Amino acid sequence: MQGEAGNTAEQSIAYVVDDDDSMRAAVSLLLRSVGLRVEAFATAQAFLDFDKPDVPSCLILDVRLKGQSGLAVQEQIAAGELSVPIIFMTAHGDISMSVKAMKAGAMDFLAKPFRDQDMLDAVSGALAQHEAQRNVDRSKADLRRCYELLTPREREVMAFVAKGLMNKQIAAELNLSEITVKIHRGQAMKKMESRSVADFVLKAEALGLNGAPGAGAQARK
Repeated sequence: MQGEAGNTAEQSIAYVVDDDDSMRAAVSLLLRSVGLRVEAFATAQAFLDFDKPDVPSCLILDVRLKGQSGLAVQEQIAAGELSVPIIFMTAHGDISMSVKAMKAGAMDFLAKPFRDQDMLDAVSGALAQHEAQRNVDRSKADLRRCYELLTPREREVMAFVAKGLMNKQIAAELNLSEITVKIHRGQAMKKMESRSVADFVLKAEALGLNGAPGAGAQARK
């Protein structure tokens, strides 16, 4: 099932899932009034089946849906590969329900009727968080791609550099000449796109390298 209209694939998207036609339409209209792309669904399954573009997004989810609770949908999302901030809305919320939702990672929990500005603020915060997380994920993916270019020996050298060892010490650890270590370190820094040892070390730490044998395997996890 396709969502109820939208603009370009590059826009941030607010997904709205509510089996109440009037509420779904009202929330969609509110969000479109500030220029957001909206995809609205009457069922959670329709949302889960929707082909979602890779753009900043958030999910506005009713807690009580026909045949399935919003909290169950939250669990499905957490168990899968989809990563999207969730804003719950309900006319039947209680403290225990909201606590459970927030502990499971929900961004916000709005009781109906809510103020328009409260919804807009919640969506703005959720989209900003998702964009920040996507940037972090892209950065990590770029690091892993660079790391995969390293030879096993270059990975060993990188791990020891991250531990703080000098070239002479690394040479002794690996039973290599110091000049060979320098060559491996230079090649590793080039592949990791590091112009300084400090940046090289920071990237090694971001990959989880600790200087110990087998650190390369840890970074690939």
